[in-house]
Formats: sequence, C-alpha cells, structure tokens
Amino acid sequence: MNPFSFIYESLSMFHMPFIGFSEMLDIIILCGIIYYILRWIRQTHAWALLKGIAIVVLVALIAYVFELVTVIWLVQNTLAMGLIALVILFQPELRKALEQLGRGVQLSGSDYKGDTSGNIIDEIAGAVANMAAHKTGALICLEREVTLSDIAKTGIKIDACITRQLIVNVFEKNTPLHDGAMVIRYERIVSAACILPLTAANVDHELGTRHRAALGISEISDALIVVVSEETGAVSAARNGKLSRHLSDSDLRNMLSTEIYRETKRRLRLWKNRK
Repeated sequence: MNPFSFIYESLSMFHMPFIGFSEMLDIIILCGIIYYILRWIRQTHAWALLKGIAIVVLVALIAYVFELVTVIWLVQNTLAMGLIALVILFQPELRKALEQLGRGVQLSGSDYKGDTSGNIIDEIAGAVANMAAHKTGALICLEREVTLSDIAKTGIKIDACITRQLIVNVFEKNTPLHDGAMVIRYERIVSAACILPLTAANVDHELGTRHRAALGISEISDALIVVVSEETGAVSAARNGKLSRHLSDSDLRNMLSTEIYRETKRRLRLWKNRK
C-alpha cells in the first residue's frame, strides 16, 4: 500500500483533511512572507501606523457586530482611498525593501556583535560630559527599532566605532561636521551633520534649533536623542515627543542604560534566531 494512501485513509476516519507536501510548502512560504513583512515594518515608520490600522480594524469589527451604520459607511468609503494612500506614503520604504530583496541583503541590517552596552554608555556619557563642560553644542540620535536610515543619508557617512574622542571631535566648533545631528546605530556611529525635522509643537522660547530638531525626530521615531546646549551647556534628552531637561551625568547614564539594555536584548534575540 502506498504510504500516502494509508495516511490519507487514516485521517479520513477522523474527518481530518490530508496535508501533503505541496500544502506544507504553501504554509511555510506564506509564514515566511508574513514574518519578513512584519520584520520589515518594525524597522520603518510603518510600525506605529500598523498599530493605528489595527485599532481602526477593531473599531470596524465592533461596528459590524453592533450594526453601527454610520461607522460602517465611513469604513467602506475610506478603505480604498486608505490603501492607495498607504502605497504612496511608504513608496520609498517599499522600493528599498524590494531592492534589498533583489540583492539578497538581510532586512535586519548588520549582524549583532555581542553585548558591549556598558562600554557604549561610558563613551557616550563621557563625551556628553566633556561637551557640556566646554559648552559645545551637540545633537546625538540613538536609533532603536524604527530605522533612521533616511536621516543618516542627509549627513556625512562615518561608520566608525563609538569613542568619546570621536564624538567630541565631530561636534568641535568650527569643524565641518559640528552643525547637525549624529546618528548612532547600536555599536556604530553611522553618520554626522544630519538634518532633522523640526517639531511643529509650541515649545519654550528658550529652546533653540537643536532642541526643536530633537523633539521633531522623537515625534516620528522611537529614538533617544541627546542634546547639549551651546549657550548653557545643559544636557537634555528627547523621547516620544517629550523633552527631559537639565539632566545630570547619572540621569543620562540611567536613561542610556535603560534604552540600550532594551535594544541589546532585542538584537541579541534576533541574532540568536539567525544562528
């Protein structure tokens, strides 16, 4: 007897559908596609939008269950336009993802090198303390889950290890790279002299362009942005559209420790999954 026929007859006794090789291959490919799409979305600005879409879908389901006519009408008339708007809005990210897929490049970026978070915190905090003491203006963006690749492209590529000497030298007054933001992607300084979007919110009139730029990028990403005031030497940090001012060295170190520790755990998990 054919082994597949035997399995099929056995499953038929329990009214269970037979799953053959083609069906298994179909499921595996579909799961892989969904996994890489979600993984790509988490590394773009689409992640926050996806959560918003999930809320809209939930509201739509509730509307259908309770027969909320007005809400159903709104959902039906905006769905098609919403899909077109999404394609237009994320056209650069979609094109980049397709280019990377064609080149066979992993969407998750560079491989994880290990846990060096303690050294990173010491180097960044040491550089910030030095610049604050000398009133050297600085703007440092620490990338987390939402990619800052578009921001990094507006500046000068560096791609170097994080050292306090290099950070201080970049922001030294009257040097080519001092004006603009530095982008740090975990254990590497990606680029400097980057241009950030300014916040449209009403802020304290004492805050300058650096603080407004820090708030602007924190509103559209989950990055941690460290600011050193050129006028006062005060240290501030922006996260999720909120600015924490007049941070001490210990405050900054605690904040860096919390954010970098979370990123270390996430990257370590991704790295282990690829082994």
